[in-house]
Amino acid sequence: MQSFDAVVVGAGAAGLFCAGVAGQRGLRVLLIDHADKLAEKIRISGGGRCNFTNRDAGPAQFLSANPHFCRSALARYTAQDFIALVQRHRIPFHEKHKGQLFCDGSSDEIIAMLLRECEQGAVTRWQPCAVHELRRGAEAFELATDRGPVRAARVVIATGGLSIPKIGASDFGYRIARQFGHRIVETRPALVPLTFDAAAWAPFVPLAGLSLQARVQTGSGKARGEFLEDLLFTHRGLSGPAILQISTYWQPGSPIRLDLAPADDLGARLVAAKNGSHRKLVNELADLLPRRLADTWLASHRELSDRPLPDIRDRDLQQLASALQRWELLPCGSEGYRKAEVTAGGVDTRELSSQSMESRLVPGLHFIGEVVDVTGWLGGYNFQWAWASAAACARALAPA
Repeated sequence: MQSFDAVVVGAGAAGLFCAGVAGQRGLRVLLIDHADKLAEKIRISGGGRCNFTNRDAGPAQFLSANPHFCRSALARYTAQDFIALVQRHRIPFHEKHKGQLFCDGSSDEIIAMLLRECEQGAVTRWQPCAVHELRRGAEAFELATDRGPVRAARVVIATGGLSIPKIGASDFGYRIARQFGHRIVETRPALVPLTFDAAAWAPFVPLAGLSLQARVQTGSGKARGEFLEDLLFTHRGLSGPAILQISTYWQPGSPIRLDLAPADDLGARLVAAKNGSHRKLVNELADLLPRRLADTWLASHRELSDRPLPDIRDRDLQQLASALQRWELLPCGSEGYRKAEVTAGGVDTRELSSQSMESRLVPGLHFIGEVVDVTGWLGGYNFQWAWASAAACARALAPA
């Protein structure tokens, strides 16, 4: 039986980084992953350019049943710390939008950087290699793997969530957590397009492919989410950054609220236009909204759309504007894990140490990254949680 100081299960963002840091701190580390390809989620992220962090990452951009849990790790390994690592490896990058940092080249540069960090720590990597069983022996953990039995004093579960199963996502981490008595906060797809009843959505199918900036809201009180981002109409519903963001807050059975002209008071603009315009309403509205949206929206209001503005009552214009700026929709679901960028929920953080990511129930067992009930906004935040939770864990495995 081979022995290591620590075994990290899962060679995604969190697992690769944790293994590299722990190895460089002097531990004998084994990194195991069942997938044929390495770090596919990193590879496909950011359109192939990897949105590897966000300059503004902080606790406010993360959701959890235990919202203060992420503070410690995020404070002790910041976005600036990871940026410094990227710069040391001479990877060129740029800021695209709202603090989101992307590689100038390919996501492969981030994967290669993480592999170099592992090589510098003399990390042993077995891939593809499945773990069939994990049990706690009298003095250490014992793992049954495709390459034989392994013993280690510490085990780190970095197997991610259920999102994008076609690239290897599985429930392994949750099964291990339950095996050792941990609770799981209910999991669900997050950062995912929302879908609507086909009959109800039929009038908007012609808008597929249309994008515009919108304000979107859902929930109330502490569970309320609100974002000002780009919205994308699809054949089945809504997508784009605005919807991906709000999907993390959305609960089945709850409506979402949209303002399709967040920079304007449409009612005031239309009423004011009456004084100097004899154009038809549809033409006036098309100056304030994308033409396709104006045409589609007014298709069910022909009694108004073809009339000159001065012939329409102020009240009717205000009602039309209100419908566009307070559009309430009830999603029937989402595109599910196959299109979700992350999984919300996961291992209950109230049973983990925020300093070390170590189980409070089973000493020596750690959980990091997406498998944990910490979910970030769209825009590099989830990668920053991977780096931060991995660093907290690795430092605890091998204190300086």
